[in-house]
Amino acid sequence: MKVQDNLWTRDFTLITVANLLMAIAFYFLLPTLPLYLKDKLNATPSQIGLVLSFYTISALLIRPFVGYAIDTFGRKLIYLISFVIFSTLFLGYTIATSIFLMIIVRFIHGLTWGSLSTSGSTIAVDMIPASRRGEGISFFGLSMTIAMAIGPMIALSILGQASYIWVFVIASCISIFGLLLAQIIRYPSYSIPLERQRITLGRLIERKSLIPSLNVLIITINYGTVLSFSALYGKEVGVDNSGLFFLLLAIGIGVSRFFSGNIFDKIGPFRILVIGMILLILGFPILYIIPNPIGYHAAGVVIGLGFGIIMPTFQAMVNNLVPPERRGAANSTYFTSFDLGIGIGMILSGVIAEKMGLGRTFLVCSGFVFIALLVFLSFTNSFYKRNAMVHGKKPS
Repeated sequence: MKVQDNLWTRDFTLITVANLLMAIAFYFLLPTLPLYLKDKLNATPSQIGLVLSFYTISALLIRPFVGYAIDTFGRKLIYLISFVIFSTLFLGYTIATSIFLMIIVRFIHGLTWGSLSTSGSTIAVDMIPASRRGEGISFFGLSMTIAMAIGPMIALSILGQASYIWVFVIASCISIFGLLLAQIIRYPSYSIPLERQRITLGRLIERKSLIPSLNVLIITINYGTVLSFSALYGKEVGVDNSGLFFLLLAIGIGVSRFFSGNIFDKIGPFRILVIGMILLILGFPILYIIPNPIGYHAAGVVIGLGFGIIMPTFQAMVNNLVPPERRGAANSTYFTSFDLGIGIGMILSGVIAEKMGLGRTFLVCSGFVFIALLVFLSFTNSFYKRNAMVHGKKPS
């Protein structure tokens, strides 16, 4: 392998581990916050969906401006400032004693998450050789997957021995460790415009990323449902501790990431994305058809495999559609759609759950993925084939 094709450099390893620690803190709240809202604040399902969605709404509002900022002023400054604020805001949950205060904390925390994840992901892409972009993005994203596996389990273990406050405090400490690693990274240099570009819609949104990002939006509606209500649904089917579900979900995502990025680099996105969406179409109905612990955990594996294929593949596609100086805008467009889908899913699933029950809500998710598959086959794949800036093999 050529030196310039080396993926696991010192700095790529550091930013991946920093991202892992940040993500573990983030996933502390995945199973515990809905429980906290229900147990301590007596929140209804629709209120839970609303509170959780504000995190996503604020993240998607800030992402386009972050994309512009990191392309115009540089990655490092935005990344480190966001990391500091993100880490300290976990303590805000300890004083949020009402639904209204919780919404405020979630909104502000979501702003920092949107900024941190967009800038961090763009820095990682800068470090990855173009010939290994799909593989590199998959492995960088694997840090989020590992965090999804161990974060909820650690948080639930803490909750079994202590109070919710300790969950928030320890999450803050773990994120601060990630911040310390981020301080010693040697950040890639790239050309910053000598003249600052004024903020326009064209600078905030990368139009070449819009079609694949629309596909991501439709799919992440379902991801929002999983994040919001899988722990509560577990209790309905006899699973008091949803830690195993999140572990199996993460294993499915992790396993698929090990091969999906390499397949993308060799033959393009078509086959691997079709397989990923079919897995989701089949996985969500398992939750409804087999409403017991076996079906609950089996669905976690299948859904994890599907999401693990789809998310890094779409992100690699988005980055292959733009030159380096537009990666910030491209990644912010991708993550904006990602967050918007999750936010819609959190709110919509809460409404549907009150009308139809959680089991049927997951069944509806399968229909959304089918729509996403039709969009990919009809528009996204052909658009990518015409416009991708891929070195070597033509995308297929």
